[in-house]
Amino acid sequence: MANTNRPNGFRFVGMADGASPNGAVNQYLVPAADGTALFVGDAVKAGGTTGAAGVTVNGQDMEGVPTVIQAAAGDQLRGVVVGFLPLQSDLTVLHRVASTNRVALVCDSPNAIFEVQEDSLGAALAAVDFGENADIIVNAGSTTTGQSGMMLDSSDHKTATAQIRILSLVKRPDNAIGALAKILVMINEHDLKSTTGA
Repeated sequence: MANTNRPNGFRFVGMADGASPNGAVNQYLVPAADGTALFVGDAVKAGGTTGAAGVTVNGQDMEGVPTVIQAAAGDQLRGVVVGFLPLQSDLTVLHRVASTNRVALVCDSPNAIFEVQEDSLGAALAAVDFGENADIIVNAGSTTTGQSGMMLDSSDHKTATAQIRILSLVKRPDNAIGALAKILVMINEHDLKSTTGA
């Protein structure tokens, strides 16, 4: 049976050390100065600043709260968006609209494991490729479901350093090694385990 083409970005599934995921998610500000929409499952990088004095989102003070923005291939990653605080003015908006302040819930633990679909453009991953590294592919998310379109770049896996580490196949009856497989990964280039500041 062929794998289903249903990318939804990175989905948090657990911790590498088996620990409780409590504390693995933190609040970040996605600032109005950023003109890129953000979706649940998007990998993000540090925005390089914090909320300014007087910035509030739904009445919540954002002064000093670190910012994140959508990551691109090759960026050092802070984590993955697992949700947003509700947009009180319109509860149907499940993503962060471009150029608006929104509070993102980000799984920023370096020990987090995520499920992601490979893009299979050029080539699909083979069994011998597990344990290698790869970068992300950024695709548009869905403004209807709020879900990310990000995937793993399966045509550029390598032993050299890259954004994510390929761990294993997601074991489900509807998933097999080959085109569009769902893969378990960890963030390899994580800025909270780097000695260099973001």
